[in-house]
Amino acid sequence: MRNTWILTKVRLRLAMRNRAFFFFSLLMPMIFLFSFVTLVARGNNRQWIPYILGSVMTMTVMGSFWGLSVQLVTFREQGILRRFRLAPVGAGPMLASSIISNYFLVIPVIVIELLVCRFAFHVLSFGNLWALFALVTVGSATFASLGLIVASVTNTMQETQMINNLIWMGFIFLSGATVPLAKFPAWVQHVSLFIPAQYLATGLQSAATKFATRYEVFEDVAAMGLGLVVAFEVSRQLFRWEPEAKVPRRAKLWVLAALVPFLAFGTWESVKGTRLNHVNQNFQTLIDRMGPGQTPPAR
Repeated sequence: MRNTWILTKVRLRLAMRNRAFFFFSLLMPMIFLFSFVTLVARGNNRQWIPYILGSVMTMTVMGSFWGLSVQLVTFREQGILRRFRLAPVGAGPMLASSIISNYFLVIPVIVIELLVCRFAFHVLSFGNLWALFALVTVGSATFASLGLIVASVTNTMQETQMINNLIWMGFIFLSGATVPLAKFPAWVQHVSLFIPAQYLATGLQSAATKFATRYEVFEDVAAMGLGLVVAFEVSRQLFRWEPEAKVPRRAKLWVLAALVPFLAFGTWESVKGTRLNHVNQNFQTLIDRMGPGQTPPAR
């Protein structure tokens, strides 16, 4: 535990010295927030701001996936991980420090987003703050762990970026974070049940708009929590200190294990769940509140 905390402080110092961190982790979420509010929440449509906030918070939290995978591969290629190994430090503390330091960097951005909505957009209520906090906490750790898996199975930065792009596009478009999930055809909605990002996006949107029930929050946290445990263990097993060390092809099958919790929850929801019904009902309720002459958001 002591090694983990020391490494966490080191990772925080390294991040604060990186100008790219401030742009992608702080400035970009603000650009998304102001752009979405400007395009969607004009005039009487301001009741959409909490829903938009849930979407922007989703992309902020999911940034952990991209950021940590690229950072870890960079450290390995530059020989930085080799120096950490001389400490000596195990793979577990090294990966845990990445997740914890990332969480400490995400929370201030989330707070800034809430403050901007409160004072710039005059939002008086943010729904269920405890649910938002729980989802952000578990979601940050889960997507950080998924990013660490990508970093563990890729051998070069080019390969990492290619895989990140493919997964990231699925995350942001099939989760409801950009285009509301209720606007997709039924078959796409059912596919989204197996996407990890969907549990974060719809969870934050429902919590921010006061639609989330205790059971829904529990399901979101449970799905991502189980995904976190499995993903962290997979990344720990596949972790490499040296750039010369290559991952055997058979080891890459371990990656599929990280999807097992989401496959299980997705199967349950497809057969007996009511998740999609609630998502569609909540979206329709927001539309009904808009009044005549208004149009729903189309991002």
